[in-house]
Amino acid sequence: MPDFLTIHEIIRQAKRNLDQGSWDYLVGGADSESALRRNRAGVDSWVFKPRILNDVSEVDTASEFLGVPMRIPVIMPPIGSIQVFEEGGAASVAKAVQEFGIMQILSSVCSPAFDELPNIVDGPRIYQLYLVGDEAWMDDIIERTIAAGYKAFCLTADTQTYSRRERDILKRYVPLSGRIASGNNGGSGFQGGQSKMSWETVAHIKEKFDIPLIIKGVGVAEDAARCVEAGVDVVYVSNHGGRQLDHTRACIDALPEVAEAIDGRVPVVVDGGFMRGADVVKGLCLGADFIGMGRFEGLAMAAGGTEALLTALKILEHEIKTTMALAGINSLDQLTASLVTREQPLAPPHV
Repeated sequence: MPDFLTIHEIIRQAKRNLDQGSWDYLVGGADSESALRRNRAGVDSWVFKPRILNDVSEVDTASEFLGVPMRIPVIMPPIGSIQVFEEGGAASVAKAVQEFGIMQILSSVCSPAFDELPNIVDGPRIYQLYLVGDEAWMDDIIERTIAAGYKAFCLTADTQTYSRRERDILKRYVPLSGRIASGNNGGSGFQGGQSKMSWETVAHIKEKFDIPLIIKGVGVAEDAARCVEAGVDVVYVSNHGGRQLDHTRACIDALPEVAEAIDGRVPVVVDGGFMRGADVVKGLCLGADFIGMGRFEGLAMAAGGTEALLTALKILEHEIKTTMALAGINSLDQLTASLVTREQPLAPPHV
């Protein structure tokens, strides 16, 4: 594996390693890809207002998520069909995050399966589920999730139906997640549960099960507040990386109103266009507690599996610490909205 020193080199190697179908599945979005581009443009639109003459000889990026120590405030989000990018799939991700010291959220449409992975790689992790069955089916999965030792259970709420991802359609490329969505892989498809998911689903889970619940796909203050009222333990701001509903706001622009509505009552996670350490710091300034970096994860996996992802995380950590120091900040609790402002992006957005 090449001796990667920058994120750019990792992305370049990923593109070399993947065929066109897999590359487009990783970097593409829904329909016109407006939401995909807007995510990145939103991150680029926020700039720093650095402070000076503060002691930043020691910069601390450590925190805690659901009782688990986190080396940096970053989470590896659920990626369907992650094994397409590197044959080890979720196990390769698990090895990297375990060694580095953060957490992964395991997708229900990847391999190894959620009840197999703990036998392969130790470590705290979260399980994300797409509902492709009835309530009894979901309850069984949650019981098995708890038995397998997962720290939390995550429902993705922005995938009521599978979107039109035209890069994939044009090449007739159908990943595992697409086959499950359409019911062509032994499941009943998203119509079997995702489209019927409601606040009653949340109430049922909170009443019946003793496991922290994460709702992923929140985009407005009203839904964020309702999540907290319903007992949701973590609110996850996301538009599925621009891969579901097109023409949505950038996640980083939705973040401040969500954070204000939650007012520190539960942790906030955000993803969507975050690729560099500076991006992470911007998200933290605007109200997130942790940043999800899905394409970052997928690109590193495609570049070289566990070792490339571990290298990418080390580069990311260096970027976060450098950005904080140059902004005059030495701890995460000092990152506030006063450190950023909006400006016109300098270049067209690109993943």
